Amino acid sequence: MNSNEVIQRLKDGNARFAEDKLDGKLQDSSRRGSLTGGQEPYAIILSCADSRVVPELAFDTGLGELFVVRVAGNIANTSSIASMEYAVAHLGCEVIVVMGHESCGAVTAALAGGSNGYNLNHLLAHVQPAIASCGSDDVNSVVKENAKVTAKELEGRSAIIGDAVRDGKLQVVPAYYNLDSGKVDFL
Repeated sequence: MNSNEVIQRLKDGNARFAEDKLDGKLQDSSRRGSLTGGQEPYAIILSCADSRVVPELAFDTGLGELFVVRVAGNIANTSSIASMEYAVAHLGCEVIVVMGHESCGAVTAALAGGSNGYNLNHLLAHVQPAIASCGSDDVNSVVKENAKVTAKELEGRSAIIGDAVRDGKLQVVPAYYNLDSGKVDFL
């Protein structure tokens, strides 16, 4: 599949999820057995660690189809970028979806400011560029801006990702997950 076909496949899977018509394929012992020799995911999803947002379900995928990186606020830190670089360089993924979600707690905490301890402050600092460029203190507006800013930052902060984008081998797309409907809006 090329990157446009991958994005369409994700959109189709999300439509099934939002309509409660999941295929539920590729989730059995036969599929597990077929993956013991390796993996060939067709997309990378950088998603929030929020328990209400499960990319494999939201896109109606089975085992081995998505390479999912989850971290609060779907931020791109050194470890999450390195994970995505691995999937681009060694697994041949052609699409990265940076997916924020409605009512994100990490973005809410970043907007509130204050001291949350060293580690959480470090994580929340990654949301500050989106807050600065958004022009709004509405959490969902900042979540969408954060997905856009993070998608763009991936190209500049990673030679592997940036080169793949410039060579037309990779597409990085921001997205927004609606908690109530389960629909993913590609931004």
